[in-house]
Formats: sequence, structure tokens, C-alpha cells
Amino acid sequence: MIPAAIAAASFVCAPSPAGAAGSGQDSTIVLEGGADGTVFRKMTIEGEDRFKIEFERPTLSVDLDPASAPGLDWDDTWNVLTDGAIDLRAPLLRLTAGELSPYLPRPWLDRYAAGEIVQFRPSLTGVERWRLTIADSRRGEVRVFDGKGNPPENIGWDGISGDGTPMPPGYTYSYVVEAWDRAGNKRNFVGKGFDLPAYRMAAGGGLVFLFPGKGSGRDTARRASADSAPAAEILEAASRINQERGADRLVRIAVTARTYEQANAMAGEIAGALGPLLLGGPARIRSVTDVRADAPESGTVSIALDPEA
Repeated sequence: MIPAAIAAASFVCAPSPAGAAGSGQDSTIVLEGGADGTVFRKMTIEGEDRFKIEFERPTLSVDLDPASAPGLDWDDTWNVLTDGAIDLRAPLLRLTAGELSPYLPRPWLDRYAAGEIVQFRPSLTGVERWRLTIADSRRGEVRVFDGKGNPPENIGWDGISGDGTPMPPGYTYSYVVEAWDRAGNKRNFVGKGFDLPAYRMAAGGGLVFLFPGKGSGRDTARRASADSAPAAEILEAASRINQERGADRLVRIAVTARTYEQANAMAGEIAGALGPLLLGGPARIRSVTDVRADAPESGTVSIALDPEA
């Protein structure tokens, strides 16, 4: 905004002495502020009393970390796709599950963890040697980590037992840390029970997807058969399997439940949802059921792609 004192200023023109000769009037010619133009005897002045003022703008530098800025909420890609009036999730899942994709990865397929799916942080010092034991209620000791000196700040577990068996989600696991000092004194630290998330792994040239059942044990299969979209676990497994070479490689579904009826129903419905999504169709699928009295109430499921022949 132009200051009022400047906006109201007058333009004052003093004509040359020759122009003023013989004139008895005031020799000052005035153009009042705000006027578009006027005529003074034989001289016409046109214009406006407007000023153009340019300011040098300093470089804008914002020292801000978006991850910690107040008022910014972070969410995963899956929730972003599903949060809105337009359903973006269903068409993306159907497309990437049933067709080969020219690009990887697809970040909206994130139901399975991978790598070190459980992290332990013992935070011990002054230790001569230590041991971390992971156990479950069915078979006791599952995996052991140990070493000399202080343990690392972070110990990751990939869900694989000491004999190379993928441990199923749905069960409750526990752990204990044992530490010895230089004098031989021993202390035990018992951790809280924990569950394994749905996770995937490469095994002998194949793929394995493990996830717990939901609700009654048939909920995962029921969601997989829904008209809106199959369950995310089924869709991601199909999509990743379709990226592998060999459309005739067998896909094995294994369901563990407390009763044969429950296991058989889950296996059948999951196979029915998975089959149409696979390149090569349902003929690739083989189903296996296992009945265990100590199985999780909702059952546990694995989908495995056989190694390439």
C-alpha cells in the first residue's frame, strides 16, 4: 500500500522563462494528486500519480521436520487409499493381484511384515555374557541368541525357529534374558508375552505367507469371499506370487485349527478366494489341514509357493 502522503502528492512543473514571458499569471503549473491528466495552456500532461516500489525478498528457509511438526498426522498408504468417498483400494488390489505389474514395489500391499519382524532391546551393561531365549507354550524353546560382553542395543528375530521352521502367528510367545557378570553372578529378565504379526519370507526358492485367522476362524475366508474385495492377506499373497516365474508352480494352503470342520471350512474358502486371483487359476492350489487341540481359537494359516523346479 502506498503511504497517503505519497498518494496525494502533486506534480509541479515550472515552465521555461521563454514560456512565461509576457504572462501576468502564476508561472507554476500544478497537477493535483489523483488527477488522470490536465491541459496547461499549450502543454498537455497525462498520467497518474502512481509509484512502483520493488522490494528485495529474502530467501525463505524453513527449518522444519515434517515427521515431528505439530498438527501433521502421518498415516500409511493403505489408510490414505481407503480414507475418502472414492474407493481406491478395491480396484488397485484387484488389478495388482490378477495381473503382472511392470513395476515394483506396490506400497499399498503391506499386510505382511518381512525380515526381522520382532525387536528386542535388552539395554544391559557390565555383562560378561548373555543369552536371550524365545519360547512358546507348545514346544518350549524356539530360538536362542547369545554372546559375550554387553548385548547389542537391538536384537532382531525373523520368526524362524532354531531348526529353520517358520513359527505361526496366532500363538503367544515369551522370552527371557539371562546375564552373567565377571564374578559369575546371574540375573534373569523375563519379558512380556507377545504375538507374531502376519509375515512373509523366502524359503528354498519359494515364498511363504503366514497369518492368523480372525474372529471365528472363518472370518478371514469370509472377508476373502466378499463381493467388495478379497481380504488383504489373500490379495497380497496372490499379487506377490504372480510376480514369480512359473505360472504352474504349486501353491499350498495349510490351515491349523482346533477341529477338522473349522480347518476344512477355512481351507476351502481361502482356496476359493485365492484361486481366481492366481495366474494359472485354481488348478495350482493344494490344501492341507491340521487339527490341534492347542491351536489358536481362530486358527492359523500359511500360503506357500513351491520352489521352482
